[in-house]
Order: sequence, then C-alpha cells, then structure tokens
Amino acid sequence: MEYINLRNSDLNVSRICMGGCPMGGHGWGSVSENNLVRAVHSAVDNGVNFFDTADTYGLGKSEETLGNALKGKREKAIIATKFGVRVENGKTFYDNSPAWIEKAVEGSLKRLGTDYIDLYQIHYRDNKTDISDVIDKLEQLKSKGYIRYYGLSNIHSKDMGELNNHKGKFISFQDEYSLACRKNESDIVELSNELGLTPLTWGSLGQGILTGKYDINVKFDSNDRRSRDTYVNFHGEKLRKNLEIVEYMSRISKEIGKSISAIAIRFILDYIKNSVVLVGVKNPEQLLLNIEATDWSLSNEQIAHLLDISSFKEGVK
Repeated sequence: MEYINLRNSDLNVSRICMGGCPMGGHGWGSVSENNLVRAVHSAVDNGVNFFDTADTYGLGKSEETLGNALKGKREKAIIATKFGVRVENGKTFYDNSPAWIEKAVEGSLKRLGTDYIDLYQIHYRDNKTDISDVIDKLEQLKSKGYIRYYGLSNIHSKDMGELNNHKGKFISFQDEYSLACRKNESDIVELSNELGLTPLTWGSLGQGILTGKYDINVKFDSNDRRSRDTYVNFHGEKLRKNLEIVEYMSRISKEIGKSISAIAIRFILDYIKNSVVLVGVKNPEQLLLNIEATDWSLSNEQIAHLLDISSFKEGVK
C-alpha cells in the first residue's frame, strides 16, 4: 500500500480510500450490509486506513454501517465524513450555517460510534454562509476535540476568491475525476497548487464503467441510479467512448496482470500528483481488485495513450 500525508496535517493516509456512498444502501442496486462490513475489514487487513462517508449517504445509514464495521478497529482508521446537505420534509438543500454544523457533527459522531472525526468536510457550499463563519465554527469543533481537521468537497476555480484568504486552514478537497470524466482536471491542479491542498478524487471508476464489467448492452434495474440518463457514463455516445478506454485498459491488464479497475485507479495516482483515490465498493472482492493499483506505475507511453483516448472522449480534440 502507498501512503501520503494530507497537506497541513499529520494524517498519514493510504492513497486508496474506501468510499462510503454504496454503504448508504440506496441507488446502487443490491447491497449487502454483511458484504460491506467484510469489505471494511478486508480494507484494514490490506493496509487501507482511510474511509470516506457523508451524513447524507442513506440519510445516515452509511455512517452507521462504517461505525459498526470499525468497532474494535477505530485506532487503525482515519475517518472522513461530510456535512452541509440537509433533507427535510422530502426536500434536499444545502446548509453550512454554524447552527446546522453543530447539529450535524453530533449526529455523525453518534452514528459513527466515535468521539472524534479525523477529517470533517463541507459537502457542498450553500452560497450564503460566509466561509469565515464556517471556519470559525469548525475551529470551535477542533478545540472541543470533535474533529481533528477539516476539508472541502465539490469546489472549483470559481471558489478560489473566498478561499485565498484562508490558506492553511483546510487540508484537502474532493472533486469528480476519472478517465471517464476529466472536466475538472485543470481545477484540481489549480486548487492543489494555489491553495496547498491534497486532492481526493471521487467517481474514480466512472460509477463502475471503468471496471470492465459492462458492455454496450448494459442495463440497470430501476433501483440503481445508473439507469437514469443523468448518469451519462452508461448511455449513448458517452458509453461507447468509455468502452474504447476500457478496451485499451483491457490490453494493459493482460500484459501486466493487473485488474482493469486497478489500471483506471493507477492512472489517477500517476497523473494527479500526490492525490488520493476514493473508490466505492460493495464487497471484499471489489476492494481487492482496486488495491491492485498500488506500488507500481503505468509507463509514460500508456499514460499518454490513455490521455489521448479520454481527451477525445471529452471533446477536447
């Protein structure tokens, strides 16, 4: 396993982070809680010490499952969760207010079964609460010992203005990035360099299209969010272009004896310097395929070819 220190912190984390969205048990087809717990245990046993979730995943279910899975193993884990997405009376909205942060962190601590959170992240900005007020509240939580550090999620270059005056406060940020979605690439590089933050990538396997499990005839049941057209990786021209990437990764897989998933993850680890890759898994088997991505590198030629295929797909050419 490869490890990295999140910038501005003493958190030494595995560069593979187990993502907790499937733990919410909603929108990813059939999910077994037993398999999820086994996957967490397998992760710990294989050197993965970084786990990311959010209070909104399954409306708290993900945090509860992760907390249960880490009972007796808390000292081996670095837990990241998020706040800022509220669901009330059937409506979803963003809230970064200090009052909500206080309520949210108490709920997360209880569901996770822990007395501290290693990394507490703003899931989405609400575009009304001043970032200084958010930071002041997070600093209070640090002084109480509720959280150790705080980070950002779903931010872009347009957010630089409000963040420039707070360098050194946040330690990391998350954005969607994969060979199937490179639209945030320049933002990720800029935010990492200008603000001194460690980039964490989500959607790193393109919601699964980069695993090699699917072909042009892929169909999902209605309980799987990927059945919807908004999940473009599995529909139309986008699907066909993604499968071109998978075809080339399949050739690399046969040459070097690594899983296709591992190659997709390795591309990010090699190309986005000093990054951490978040991967959502539903069972130990998926976890083991993903961690094949560590302790080796793609060749410059392989990276160049993957960049060429994915750039074409993104419409850059």
